[in-house]
Amino acid sequence: MQANFSSLMENPPILENGVKMLVLSPLLDLAGFYQPPYRLETKTSMEIEAEDEGEIIRGRIDALILREKFWLVVIESKQSDFAVTKAVPQTLTYMLGSPNPERATFGMITNGNDFLFLKLIQQPAPQYANSRLFSLINPGNELYEVLGILKRIGAEISK
Repeated sequence: MQANFSSLMENPPILENGVKMLVLSPLLDLAGFYQPPYRLETKTSMEIEAEDEGEIIRGRIDALILREKFWLVVIESKQSDFAVTKAVPQTLTYMLGSPNPERATFGMITNGNDFLFLKLIQQPAPQYANSRLFSLINPGNELYEVLGILKRIGAEISK
């Protein structure tokens, strides 16, 4: 994955669909999210009304990993030259739409090169935390750490 992504980065940017094909899809496969008890949904429509201003936010989650009716991981992918930190509000908004607000919801944002994980707890009041930024340009291959986090999320939910 790293070699393929690096090769294609010689002619940037890699658009969102390329990021999904080159990086996201293989990671989800290796994490076991294409097999039961998990289910993948793509382009899940969202409509959330913000309580403060009555504003309606509409969008589509790029990939949603479910276990039964529980949202396990909300994934937002961006093109390679997009800063993943700019997608935090969008991803959190999607995560707030989880049908199980009593349980933690996890999110991952990637542009193929960088990865950021989010955890949202909605009760009693919404609070979130984020991981450090993982990157393919850091020394070593941080894809193994990213895969490990995805596997731990799956294991945590299975408890």
